[in-house]
Amino acid sequence: MAVSQDNFPARKRRPSAGAFVSPGYSDQKLLRSLFLLSQEVSSLQPLKVLLNTSSASVIRKSRLISVVFEDLVSTQVNILSPSAALCFEELYIVLQRMKILVEDCSSCSKMWLLTQIHSISISFHQLIAEFSTLLDIFPSKEMKLNEDVQELLDLIIKQCSDQTADCVDCGAEDLRAEVLNMLENIKKEIVPDYRNLSEIFKALDLNDSTSCSNEIENLEDEVQNQMDDKSKADVIALIGLVRYAKCVLYGASTPRNSRMRRQATGEVNIPADFRCPISLDLMRDPVVVSTGQTYDRASICQWIESGHDTCPKTGQTLTHTQLIPNLALKNLIAMWCRDQRIPFESTENINATPNGVFLNKTALEAVKMTVSFLVNNLTASQTTESINRVVHELRVLAKTDSDSRACIAEAGALPLLVLLLGSEHPDLQVNAVTTILNLSILEANKTRIMETDGLLNGVIEVLRSGASWEAKGNAAATIFSLTGVHAHRKKLGKKTRVVKALLDLARLGPTSPKRDAMMAILNLAADREAVGKLIEGGVVDIMGGEQPESLLETAVAVLEVVMKRGGLLAVAAAYRENLVKRLTTVLREGSDRARESAAATLVIICRRGGSEMVAEVAAISGIERVVWEIMGSGTGRGRRKAATLLRVLRRWASGLVGEQLNNQQHSTIVDTNLTRIVVPA
Repeated sequence: MAVSQDNFPARKRRPSAGAFVSPGYSDQKLLRSLFLLSQEVSSLQPLKVLLNTSSASVIRKSRLISVVFEDLVSTQVNILSPSAALCFEELYIVLQRMKILVEDCSSCSKMWLLTQIHSISISFHQLIAEFSTLLDIFPSKEMKLNEDVQELLDLIIKQCSDQTADCVDCGAEDLRAEVLNMLENIKKEIVPDYRNLSEIFKALDLNDSTSCSNEIENLEDEVQNQMDDKSKADVIALIGLVRYAKCVLYGASTPRNSRMRRQATGEVNIPADFRCPISLDLMRDPVVVSTGQTYDRASICQWIESGHDTCPKTGQTLTHTQLIPNLALKNLIAMWCRDQRIPFESTENINATPNGVFLNKTALEAVKMTVSFLVNNLTASQTTESINRVVHELRVLAKTDSDSRACIAEAGALPLLVLLLGSEHPDLQVNAVTTILNLSILEANKTRIMETDGLLNGVIEVLRSGASWEAKGNAAATIFSLTGVHAHRKKLGKKTRVVKALLDLARLGPTSPKRDAMMAILNLAADREAVGKLIEGGVVDIMGGEQPESLLETAVAVLEVVMKRGGLLAVAAAYRENLVKRLTTVLREGSDRARESAAATLVIICRRGGSEMVAEVAAISGIERVVWEIMGSGTGRGRRKAATLLRVLRRWASGLVGEQLNNQQHSTIVDTNLTRIVVPA
């Protein structure tokens, strides 16, 4: 079999029997708590598909025992004997465990429940056996039960004793065997029989695309509940099976509208600090590099392995490549994900060993089958609506993991997406460009995208004149992703259309698309040729203008890189746009990261702009006090840059700035109004 019972251990969130403890209530409060708890259990609904008999039995017995406890509460028993109190405390614990078990099974994945059918059936049986044992020592005489209540108690005891020892439903066991056999066949690259697949899913009450989507979400939750990578990979195999069946049995699902979809996936409301500056996606394993910036481990590793030795966000040279886990941020992201019901643990590396050998072939083959089905349907689809549904499925699949991204590209989906980028259907255009964005996260796909005829031009046209801000923002994010490769960054930086479109989006777009554009501009600014185009297009004015607080750090980081790479042209733009005063405002009011970049930018401006620029900085009221504050409480790099800025200001005050500049490789003579810059030979 592909998946054995041992590969599906009990979920982490269901506590063991030993985790339940006696409440330690007073006698009266204990009886009342038993009554209320038994009512809570009796109000639960029996499981509809699997374990219906077992769950109904537990609920029925709880309903009957609640009548007994109601009678005891009404008689106002004041003092219990030690043996009676112990019996009732144990009953309280058993009822708690019944409640948790039924609730847990009701909310979990049906596929996972099926794989666990034997062990969970035994859990129900054991609970009823413990319940029966406690009823055998129930202090009936001490409680002086009336005749009707005693008869009811005897009835419950008889029902418990009549419980069959064979607690596992044979039909469920057969269904489980069929699912495991199907997973084994998928592993052997045998496509599931349509009729057999349909029967299994109908038996599990997965009768439409919506129920399958909900099942996938529940299985994604289950990945987080498994203790080891092998068990997680086996649950992912089930996800692959459900995703394949969803497409084959019920067709591509109708996409939700953008607002609903983003609320469900967390795409809109992800806090800026939780996004990786490279992938723009939620960070699953945040790590800190030598510059103090935080990235998702997978993204920064790809960046470094591609030959880069600089920090993607600041452009600084990395003094070392050691990655330090940012555990505090990871815990915050995990808590936020739980609140938003978003799967947190990444499945990117679950399917592979450290040596790259694929561990879970079942999951991979299921992905290949799903992709093949979708790409074939994309070719055969006739109506815009049917095409949109297929592309939406590809978009969702491309977001899941690297294997899915590789399979989609290898199946020939990229050429098919080219024509869809120019669609007049807004949702189809968004789904097409977002699919390309998700595919571009995989390093190998970046080159495929650049080399596919018409694809890059299509993305650029969406960036320039897309039907919605969402489409433009995702096109900008695609450009950002592609610029992670040095050769692609140089090629894109030479395209005036790309630079102008990004600047227009950064100037006019709402917050989320504006962020995407800024991140792409930040990457392009690492290339000197692109910086010239950016300055000509007004990047200093855009980034130095009013920015939402969530974008201020990125805007100032762009200014720092532009000043560093842009030379005299950048300094002239800084003077023309009155940038110094804006940067000093950031020094006073910005975040630590924003103040760091602002200080670094001012140092560059002062060094390259000559005494006139230093004088402008020094003339700002209270500047030295602000610099001292950063030196005392800023980031490590921020303190160093602030110290350098303070030295420059004091040299200027001592009349030494001119002497210092003469020792530079280039000297700058700026006329009185800085309308032109002269570089001496």
